[in-house]
Amino acid sequence: MRLKTLAQNQTRTTSANAKISAYLMIIVLVVLALSAVALFVAVTTYFAEPTSEYQQLTAAIFAGVGLIAMAMCLFLLYQSRKQAAEVKIEIPKVMTTIECQNKGCANKTVREFQRGDYVFKDLDVACGKCGGKQMITGIYKEVKEKEKTYAV
Repeated sequence: MRLKTLAQNQTRTTSANAKISAYLMIIVLVVLALSAVALFVAVTTYFAEPTSEYQQLTAAIFAGVGLIAMAMCLFLLYQSRKQAAEVKIEIPKVMTTIECQNKGCANKTVREFQRGDYVFKDLDVACGKCGGKQMITGIYKEVKEKEKTYAV
């Protein structure tokens, strides 16, 4: 049953949340937290009582680092979700080859794989040509050739 539904949906899109790596998410969240801390330190340094030129410069540096890190984290999250949404999984077709057991007939048919098929299985279905017994002689998946790209 499940194999049939997967075969019917040859191409399906995976959910974006499932494809983002847990390690990537942890790293991004840690850097995001550190950028929030940098922004907090920048604000507290800027509004501290004795203001000097160096305090304002330190606050500006912390604010710059915090904003850049936060922007990079948000951009990375956006790109990884966008890329994960575009990933498609193609399920290959599995085919079964059936041949007649009579030496003179040599009738050969190919059909989609069905659950329970295995090589050298005798089938109850009679041959369409001679009426003899049939046997599964091969099971394979169809391979799509990738489009060739030529360097110019």
